[in-house]
Amino acid sequence: MRKSITMLLSLMLVSSALLTACGGNNNNNAGNNGEAASTNSGTAATNAPATEEPANTEPFEMTIRHTQVGADKQKRLAILEDVVGKVQAEVPGLTFKLDGVDSDVNRKEKLRGEMAAGNPPEIFDLFGSPDSKIYAKEGKLLDLTPILEELGIKDKFSNLDPFTYEGKIYGLPIGGSGEGFFYNKEYYASKGWKAPATFAELEQQLADIKADGKVPLAGASKAGWVPLMLANHLWSRYAGPDVTAKFATGEAKWSDPNVVKGFAKYKEWVDKGYFKKGELGFEYAEYTTQFTSGEAILMYDGTWKSSVFKAGQSGEGLIGKVGFFNIPAVDGGAGDQTALMRDVNNGYGFSASAGEDERQLAAVKSFIKNMYNEEMQLRGLVEDGVLPAMKLDQTVLDANITDDLMKEIVAVLNNSASSFPAFDSLVQADVTTEISNIQIQKLIGGQTTPEKMGEELQKIQEEANAAVE
Repeated sequence: MRKSITMLLSLMLVSSALLTACGGNNNNNAGNNGEAASTNSGTAATNAPATEEPANTEPFEMTIRHTQVGADKQKRLAILEDVVGKVQAEVPGLTFKLDGVDSDVNRKEKLRGEMAAGNPPEIFDLFGSPDSKIYAKEGKLLDLTPILEELGIKDKFSNLDPFTYEGKIYGLPIGGSGEGFFYNKEYYASKGWKAPATFAELEQQLADIKADGKVPLAGASKAGWVPLMLANHLWSRYAGPDVTAKFATGEAKWSDPNVVKGFAKYKEWVDKGYFKKGELGFEYAEYTTQFTSGEAILMYDGTWKSSVFKAGQSGEGLIGKVGFFNIPAVDGGAGDQTALMRDVNNGYGFSASAGEDERQLAAVKSFIKNMYNEEMQLRGLVEDGVLPAMKLDQTVLDANITDDLMKEIVAVLNNSASSFPAFDSLVQADVTTEISNIQIQKLIGGQTTPEKMGEELQKIQEEANAAVE
């Protein structure tokens, strides 16, 4: 069934719910307000009405682990800081400590270690599937279901599946995203080109850009997740958008011929010099710089990257000069060839221990109320290019989507008949580690072949599958 942006973001207006007071108010005024005869003397006693207990204003601190680090995430950090200010004003005595950590380091190192030790921050950046379900099963996450019901926003989210375990909600997505090619429209216009309509046309453009002395594709593969964005889309074109979900069930294999075709195409583009030489040593920040400087003509990335092409950001010089397109259909590819990688996996989780402290629980409720509402969702869209995770009225969206790049992104989403999640939300952690930290770099570096890569991944996959049987 065709999916439009209205299906992605839905047709409901999110209203900001008022936080129910969580203080220690005592409204029990059952005491007598008249004189009572004493049985021991002739004097009369008066029972004064009970007074409300004053709010506890003793200072206390909570930590928010976030991943809004780096120049390109300043807009996102500003939104978080505004929410922090509102929560601190609402919860007497509260001071938040902001702990900024790289997203990959937080997910794969710090948070895992803290969860194992039983001391995660009270509020933290949380990846949905499979992380939230693993931590929820271990009892490490706060069940948010009653809080969302209290605030009246349980049904206001487009998709909570990645954060749901056994019918309960253990995290909230901060926004959505899709992945595709950003391209330099000014360069394309100089060549008389348009966004490619076929895969053959895309490959011809890559070859012509290379011949023109430019870098066809931005590349930075020190962190494996960066090249795997494009590689994931390629194997999903050849083997079908649902193939990755079948690895953990044994219905498909990493070594299947069509999956290997995706690896082979990526390796072919590496061998033809379509990525910048030395990419294995480049961090993600360099990936963006290659494109914003004009060195690279195309960059495969998430729609969140649109925030770079705004006033005051690193890609300001390319405002009005950047377009976005989906990977065209490949010859002989399986399944829906318009499928786009879409994601609602990035969000916030809360330590189970916060639910055991009345004041920390009040802070969690205030944080959710102030972060998850129409105002903040629209700020994320307009200022940071993050697609809303909550259901917003289409007229509101139309009124706020004003820049040409975001309109082009929306058009690509409209033309995508289906979607699929990224591989790391579908396979076990050991498999993610193998492909992200070993196999993709070996492929790029010429230390393995597409066929051998598929075989090695399948071995790890079968071990991971056997461990859960």
